Amino acid sequence: MPTALLDQPQATRPGEELDRAKLEIYLRQTLPDLSGALEISQFAKGYSNLTYLLRAGGRELVLRRPPFGAKIKTAHDMGREYRILSHLVSVYPRVPQPLAYCADESVLGAPFYIMERVQGIILRKKPPEGLALTPPLMRRISEHFVDNLAAIHGADYVAAGLGELGRPEGYVARQVEGWIKRYQNARTDDIPAMDRAAVWLAENKPPDAGGCLIHNDYKYDNLVLDPDDIAQIKAVLDWEMATIGDPLMDLGSTLGYWVDADDPDEWQRQSFGVTTLPGNLNREELLARYLNQSGRTVCDGVFYYAYGLFKIAVIVQQIYARYKMGVTQDARFADLIHLVRAGSQTACLAIEKKRITGLS
Repeated sequence: MPTALLDQPQATRPGEELDRAKLEIYLRQTLPDLSGALEISQFAKGYSNLTYLLRAGGRELVLRRPPFGAKIKTAHDMGREYRILSHLVSVYPRVPQPLAYCADESVLGAPFYIMERVQGIILRKKPPEGLALTPPLMRRISEHFVDNLAAIHGADYVAAGLGELGRPEGYVARQVEGWIKRYQNARTDDIPAMDRAAVWLAENKPPDAGGCLIHNDYKYDNLVLDPDDIAQIKAVLDWEMATIGDPLMDLGSTLGYWVDADDPDEWQRQSFGVTTLPGNLNREELLARYLNQSGRTVCDGVFYYAYGLFKIAVIVQQIYARYKMGVTQDARFADLIHLVRAGSQTACLAIEKKRITGLS
Protein backbone atom coordinates (compact mmCIF):
# COMPACT_ATOMS: atom_id res chain seq x y z
CA MET A 1 0.00 0.00 0.00
CA PRO A 2 1.54 3.37 -1.02
CA THR A 3 2.69 5.56 1.88
CA ALA A 4 0.67 8.44 0.43
CA LEU A 5 -2.55 6.63 1.37
CA LEU A 6 -1.62 6.57 5.06
CA ASP A 7 -2.91 9.33 7.30
CA GLN A 8 -0.26 12.05 7.30
CA PRO A 9 0.34 15.07 9.56
CA GLN A 10 1.04 18.61 8.41
CA ALA A 11 2.90 21.60 9.77
CA THR A 12 1.59 22.81 13.12
CA ARG A 13 -1.11 25.47 12.80
CA PRO A 14 -0.11 28.99 13.92
CA GLY A 15 -1.03 29.52 17.55
CA GLU A 16 -1.09 25.78 18.32
CA GLU A 17 2.66 25.20 18.55
CA LEU A 18 4.14 23.07 21.34
CA ASP A 19 7.14 24.14 23.42
CA ARG A 20 9.71 21.83 21.86
CA ALA A 21 12.39 22.36 24.54
CA LYS A 22 10.09 21.62 27.49
CA LEU A 23 8.48 18.69 25.71
CA GLU A 24 11.85 17.18 24.85
CA ILE A 25 12.98 17.36 28.49
CA TYR A 26 9.74 15.66 29.58
CA LEU A 27 10.07 12.92 26.98
CA ARG A 28 13.69 12.14 27.88
CA GLN A 29 12.72 11.79 31.53
CA THR A 30 9.54 9.80 30.93
CA LEU A 31 10.59 7.63 27.98
CA PRO A 32 14.35 7.21 28.48
CA ASP A 33 14.66 4.77 25.55
CA LEU A 34 13.63 7.55 23.16
CA SER A 35 16.57 8.86 21.13
CA GLY A 36 17.25 11.25 18.30
CA ALA A 37 16.11 14.78 17.52
CA LEU A 38 12.46 15.52 18.18
CA GLU A 39 10.26 16.45 15.21
CA ILE A 40 6.74 17.79 15.78
CA SER A 41 3.90 17.98 13.27
CA GLN A 42 0.13 18.12 13.63
CA PHE A 43 -2.81 16.09 12.40
CA ALA A 44 -4.79 18.98 11.01
CA LYS A 45 -8.27 17.46 10.96
CA GLY A 46 -10.78 17.46 13.79
CA TYR A 47 -12.26 20.29 15.82
CA SER A 48 -11.84 19.09 19.39
CA ASN A 49 -8.67 17.92 21.15
CA LEU A 50 -5.45 18.67 19.30
CA THR A 51 -3.37 15.77 18.01
CA TYR A 52 0.33 15.90 17.16
CA LEU A 53 2.82 13.45 15.68
CA LEU A 54 6.18 13.21 17.47
CA ARG A 55 9.10 11.59 15.65
CA ALA A 56 12.39 10.75 17.35
CA GLY A 57 15.01 8.21 16.36
CA GLY A 58 12.70 6.40 13.95
CA ARG A 59 9.94 6.06 16.54
CA GLU A 60 6.52 7.67 16.10
CA LEU A 61 4.34 8.80 19.00
CA VAL A 62 1.08 10.72 19.17
CA LEU A 63 0.42 13.52 21.65
CA ARG A 64 -3.09 14.67 22.59
CA ARG A 65 -3.90 17.90 24.42
CA PRO A 66 -6.98 20.13 24.82
CA PRO A 67 -7.58 22.95 22.33
CA PHE A 68 -6.11 26.30 23.27
CA GLY A 69 -8.66 28.44 25.10
CA ALA A 70 -11.05 25.58 25.86
CA LYS A 71 -12.75 25.87 29.24
CA ILE A 72 -15.05 22.82 29.03
CA LYS A 73 -12.84 20.65 31.23
CA THR A 74 -15.12 17.61 31.27
CA ALA A 75 -14.97 17.46 27.45
CA HIS A 76 -11.17 17.72 27.36
CA ASP A 77 -10.08 15.61 30.33
CA MET A 78 -6.77 14.15 29.22
CA GLY A 79 -6.34 12.10 32.39
CA ARG A 80 -9.72 10.46 31.91
CA GLU A 81 -9.05 9.64 28.25
CA TYR A 82 -5.64 8.18 29.14
CA ARG A 83 -7.19 6.07 31.89
CA ILE A 84 -9.81 4.70 29.50
CA LEU A 85 -7.16 3.64 26.99
CA SER A 86 -4.94 2.16 29.69
CA HIS A 87 -7.75 -0.05 30.99
CA LEU A 88 -9.57 -0.76 27.75
CA VAL A 89 -6.60 -2.30 25.97
CA SER A 90 -6.95 -5.44 28.12
CA VAL A 91 -10.47 -6.27 26.85
CA TYR A 92 -10.66 -4.48 23.50
CA PRO A 93 -7.46 -4.65 21.41
CA ARG A 94 -8.30 -2.03 18.78
CA VAL A 95 -6.90 0.97 20.67
CA PRO A 96 -3.49 2.68 20.53
CA GLN A 97 -1.06 1.70 23.30
CA PRO A 98 -0.99 4.55 25.88
CA LEU A 99 2.46 5.43 27.19
CA ALA A 100 2.41 8.44 29.53
CA TYR A 101 0.14 11.09 31.02
CA CYS A 102 1.33 14.52 32.16
CA ALA A 103 -0.83 16.59 34.51
CA ASP A 104 1.89 19.24 34.97
CA GLU A 105 0.63 22.27 33.03
CA SER A 106 4.03 23.95 33.24
CA VAL A 107 5.25 21.66 30.45
CA LEU A 108 2.81 22.55 27.67
CA GLY A 109 0.25 24.80 29.35
CA ALA A 110 -2.32 22.01 29.72
CA PRO A 111 -2.44 18.31 30.63
CA PHE A 112 -1.59 15.93 27.79
CA TYR A 113 -0.87 12.28 27.12
CA ILE A 114 1.36 10.25 24.81
CA MET A 115 0.49 7.05 22.93
CA GLU A 116 2.04 4.91 20.23
CA ARG A 117 1.08 5.80 16.68
CA VAL A 118 -1.05 3.28 14.78
CA GLN A 119 -0.30 3.67 11.09
CA GLY A 120 -3.13 3.14 8.68
CA ILE A 121 -5.75 4.72 6.46
CA ILE A 122 -8.35 7.13 7.81
CA LEU A 123 -11.41 7.86 5.71
CA ARG A 124 -11.99 11.58 6.01
CA LYS A 125 -14.32 13.82 4.02
CA LYS A 126 -11.80 13.74 1.16
CA PRO A 127 -10.35 10.21 0.91
CA PRO A 128 -6.67 9.70 0.06
CA GLU A 129 -5.94 10.30 -3.63
CA GLY A 130 -5.53 7.03 -5.48
CA LEU A 131 -7.66 4.97 -3.10
CA ALA A 132 -10.34 3.11 -5.09
CA LEU A 133 -13.40 2.99 -2.83
CA THR A 134 -15.52 0.72 -5.01
CA PRO A 135 -19.14 -0.13 -4.05
CA PRO A 136 -18.24 -3.70 -2.94
CA LEU A 137 -15.41 -2.35 -0.79
CA MET A 138 -17.59 0.36 0.76
CA ARG A 139 -20.19 -2.30 1.56
CA ARG A 140 -17.59 -4.34 3.47
CA ILE A 141 -16.18 -1.29 5.23
CA SER A 142 -19.62 -0.10 6.34
CA GLU A 143 -20.56 -3.59 7.55
CA HIS A 144 -17.35 -3.97 9.56
CA PHE A 145 -17.86 -0.42 10.84
CA VAL A 146 -21.20 -1.20 12.46
CA ASP A 147 -20.15 -4.69 13.58
CA ASN A 148 -17.26 -3.10 15.46
CA LEU A 149 -19.61 -0.69 17.23
CA ALA A 150 -21.56 -3.70 18.49
CA ALA A 151 -18.23 -5.24 19.61
CA ILE A 152 -17.36 -2.12 21.61
CA HIS A 153 -20.75 -2.27 23.29
CA GLY A 154 -20.08 -5.91 24.15
CA ALA A 155 -16.66 -5.29 25.75
CA ASP A 156 -16.37 -6.38 29.40
CA TYR A 157 -15.85 -2.95 30.92
CA VAL A 158 -16.08 -4.32 34.47
CA ALA A 159 -13.17 -6.71 33.83
CA ALA A 160 -11.27 -3.74 32.40
CA GLY A 161 -11.72 -1.80 35.63
CA LEU A 162 -13.98 0.82 34.07
CA GLY A 163 -17.11 0.05 36.08
CA GLU A 164 -17.08 3.49 37.71
CA LEU A 165 -16.70 5.38 34.44
CA GLY A 166 -20.36 6.42 34.19
CA ARG A 167 -23.89 6.08 35.52
CA PRO A 168 -26.16 4.21 33.10
CA GLU A 169 -29.32 4.72 35.17
CA GLY A 170 -31.16 7.78 33.90
CA TYR A 171 -28.66 8.22 31.08
CA VAL A 172 -31.20 9.16 28.38
CA ALA A 173 -32.80 11.91 30.46
CA ARG A 174 -29.43 13.33 31.57
CA GLN A 175 -28.13 13.45 28.02
CA VAL A 176 -31.18 15.17 26.58
CA GLU A 177 -31.33 17.71 29.39
CA GLY A 178 -27.56 18.22 29.34
CA TRP A 179 -27.26 18.87 25.61
CA ILE A 180 -30.21 21.27 25.67
CA LYS A 181 -28.55 23.19 28.49
CA ARG A 182 -25.21 23.25 26.69
CA TYR A 183 -26.92 24.66 23.63
CA GLN A 184 -28.58 27.42 25.62
CA ASN A 185 -25.22 28.32 27.15
CA ALA A 186 -23.46 28.45 23.76
CA ARG A 187 -26.14 29.81 21.43
CA THR A 188 -25.18 32.76 19.25
CA ASP A 189 -27.94 32.85 16.62
CA ASP A 190 -31.69 32.36 16.53
CA ILE A 191 -32.22 28.89 14.99
CA PRO A 192 -35.89 27.83 15.33
CA ALA A 193 -35.16 24.23 14.26
CA MET A 194 -32.81 23.81 17.24
CA ASP A 195 -35.56 24.97 19.58
CA ARG A 196 -38.15 22.65 17.99
CA ALA A 197 -35.83 19.65 18.14
CA ALA A 198 -35.00 20.38 21.79
CA VAL A 199 -38.66 20.47 22.78
CA TRP A 200 -39.46 17.24 20.89
CA LEU A 201 -36.52 15.36 22.39
CA ALA A 202 -37.47 16.45 25.90
CA GLU A 203 -41.05 15.27 25.36
CA ASN A 204 -40.26 11.92 23.68
CA LYS A 205 -37.51 10.34 25.76
CA PRO A 206 -37.56 6.51 25.59
CA PRO A 207 -36.65 4.39 28.63
CA ASP A 208 -32.99 3.50 29.14
CA ALA A 209 -31.80 0.50 27.11
CA GLY A 210 -29.24 -0.68 29.65
CA GLY A 211 -25.60 0.21 30.19
CA CYS A 212 -22.37 -0.70 28.41
CA LEU A 213 -19.14 0.91 27.27
CA ILE A 214 -20.00 3.54 24.65
CA HIS A 215 -17.61 5.57 22.50
CA ASN A 216 -19.85 8.62 21.94
CA ASP A 217 -18.05 9.83 18.79
CA TYR A 218 -17.96 6.73 16.58
CA LYS A 219 -17.57 7.64 12.91
CA TYR A 220 -15.37 6.81 9.93
CA ASP A 221 -12.66 9.36 10.63
CA ASN A 222 -12.09 7.98 14.13
CA LEU A 223 -11.06 4.60 12.72
CA VAL A 224 -7.59 3.54 11.58
CA LEU A 225 -8.02 1.01 8.77
CA ASP A 226 -5.54 -1.71 7.82
CA PRO A 227 -3.60 -0.72 4.64
CA ASP A 228 -3.47 -4.39 3.59
CA ASP A 229 -7.26 -4.80 3.85
CA ILE A 230 -8.96 -1.49 4.52
CA ALA A 231 -12.23 -3.14 5.49
CA GLN A 232 -10.42 -4.27 8.65
CA ILE A 233 -10.16 -1.92 11.63
CA LYS A 234 -6.75 -1.59 13.32
CA ALA A 235 -7.70 0.98 15.95
CA VAL A 236 -10.49 3.25 17.18
CA LEU A 237 -9.37 6.77 18.12
CA ASP A 238 -10.71 9.70 20.18
CA TRP A 239 -12.12 8.13 23.34
CA GLU A 240 -12.50 11.50 25.08
CA MET A 241 -16.29 11.21 25.43
CA ALA A 242 -16.45 7.48 26.20
CA THR A 243 -18.48 6.43 29.23
CA ILE A 244 -20.79 3.74 30.54
CA GLY A 245 -24.17 4.57 29.09
CA ASP A 246 -27.02 3.66 26.78
CA PRO A 247 -25.83 1.84 23.62
CA LEU A 248 -28.75 3.11 21.54
CA MET A 249 -27.80 6.69 22.35
CA ASP A 250 -24.28 5.90 21.13
CA LEU A 251 -25.76 4.43 17.96
CA GLY A 252 -27.82 7.61 17.60
CA SER A 253 -24.65 9.71 17.61
CA THR A 254 -23.22 7.50 14.87
CA LEU A 255 -26.42 7.77 12.81
CA GLY A 256 -26.21 11.55 13.18
CA TYR A 257 -22.81 11.55 11.47
CA TRP A 258 -23.99 9.12 8.77
CA VAL A 259 -25.10 11.20 5.77
CA ASP A 260 -27.05 9.26 3.12
CA ALA A 261 -26.68 9.88 -0.60
CA ASP A 262 -30.32 11.00 -0.89
CA ASP A 263 -30.33 13.36 2.10
CA PRO A 264 -31.35 17.02 1.62
CA ASP A 265 -28.72 19.05 -0.22
CA GLU A 266 -28.16 21.34 2.77
CA TRP A 267 -27.16 18.39 4.94
CA GLN A 268 -25.10 16.66 2.25
CA ARG A 269 -22.98 19.81 1.97
CA GLN A 270 -22.01 19.29 5.63
CA SER A 271 -21.07 15.64 5.03
CA PHE A 272 -18.61 14.24 7.59
CA GLY A 273 -17.01 11.68 5.32
CA VAL A 274 -17.54 9.06 2.65
CA THR A 275 -20.86 7.62 3.84
CA THR A 276 -22.60 8.88 0.68
CA LEU A 277 -20.40 6.80 -1.65
CA PRO A 278 -22.15 3.91 -3.46
CA GLY A 279 -22.05 0.63 -1.56
CA ASN A 280 -22.43 2.09 1.91
CA LEU A 281 -25.28 0.86 4.06
CA ASN A 282 -27.87 3.58 4.52
CA ARG A 283 -29.00 4.57 8.02
CA GLU A 284 -31.92 2.14 8.08
CA GLU A 285 -29.63 -0.72 7.03
CA LEU A 286 -27.01 0.40 9.54
CA LEU A 287 -29.59 0.30 12.32
CA ALA A 288 -30.89 -3.12 11.26
CA ARG A 289 -27.41 -4.64 11.10
CA TYR A 290 -26.50 -3.22 14.51
CA LEU A 291 -29.62 -4.69 16.08
CA ASN A 292 -28.88 -8.06 14.50
CA GLN A 293 -25.24 -8.05 15.65
CA SER A 294 -25.95 -6.82 19.18
CA GLY A 295 -29.21 -8.69 19.82
CA ARG A 296 -30.83 -5.45 20.95
CA THR A 297 -34.24 -4.14 19.93
CA VAL A 298 -35.60 -0.68 19.26
CA CYS A 299 -39.19 0.43 18.69
CA ASP A 300 -38.34 3.54 16.69
CA GLY A 301 -34.99 4.85 15.52
CA VAL A 302 -36.21 8.41 14.97
CA PHE A 303 -35.56 9.55 18.56
CA TYR A 304 -31.98 8.27 18.51
CA TYR A 305 -31.24 9.77 15.09
CA ALA A 306 -32.74 13.15 16.04
CA TYR A 307 -30.78 13.06 19.30
CA GLY A 308 -27.55 12.34 17.39
CA LEU A 309 -28.13 15.28 15.04
CA PHE A 310 -28.98 17.62 17.91
CA LYS A 311 -25.94 16.56 19.92
CA ILE A 312 -23.62 17.08 16.94
CA ALA A 313 -25.17 20.49 16.31
CA VAL A 314 -24.57 21.49 19.94
CA ILE A 315 -20.94 20.35 19.85
CA VAL A 316 -20.41 22.41 16.71
CA GLN A 317 -22.26 25.36 18.26
CA GLN A 318 -19.89 25.29 21.23
CA ILE A 319 -16.90 25.42 18.88
CA TYR A 320 -18.48 28.23 16.85
CA ALA A 321 -19.19 30.20 20.03
CA ARG A 322 -15.49 30.01 20.97
CA TYR A 323 -14.65 31.39 17.52
CA LYS A 324 -17.19 34.20 17.81
CA MET A 325 -15.76 35.19 21.18
CA GLY A 326 -12.28 35.33 19.70
CA VAL A 327 -10.94 32.52 21.87
CA THR A 328 -9.71 30.73 18.74
CA GLN A 329 -8.68 32.21 15.39
CA ASP A 330 -9.03 28.96 13.43
CA ALA A 331 -10.59 30.02 10.12
CA ARG A 332 -12.22 26.57 9.72
CA PHE A 333 -14.70 27.56 12.43
CA ALA A 334 -16.13 30.62 10.67
CA ASP A 335 -18.89 28.77 8.79
CA LEU A 336 -19.81 26.17 11.42
CA ILE A 337 -23.11 27.88 12.18
CA HIS A 338 -24.37 26.54 8.82
CA LEU A 339 -23.81 23.00 10.08
CA VAL A 340 -25.86 23.79 13.20
CA ARG A 341 -28.73 24.99 11.03
CA ALA A 342 -28.57 22.09 8.57
CA GLY A 343 -28.27 19.47 11.30
CA SER A 344 -31.24 20.76 13.28
CA GLN A 345 -33.35 21.10 10.12
CA THR A 346 -32.56 17.48 9.23
CA ALA A 347 -33.56 16.40 12.74
CA CYS A 348 -36.89 18.17 12.34
CA LEU A 349 -37.44 16.48 8.97
CA ALA A 350 -36.88 13.05 10.53
CA ILE A 351 -39.30 13.91 13.34
CA GLU A 352 -41.97 15.19 10.93
CA LYS A 353 -41.63 12.27 8.48
CA LYS A 354 -41.22 9.69 11.30
CA ARG A 355 -38.32 7.95 9.59
CA ILE A 356 -34.52 8.09 9.44
CA THR A 357 -34.03 7.63 5.69
CA GLY A 358 -35.64 9.13 2.59
CA LEU A 359 -35.82 12.63 4.04
CA SER A 360 -35.56 14.62 0.77
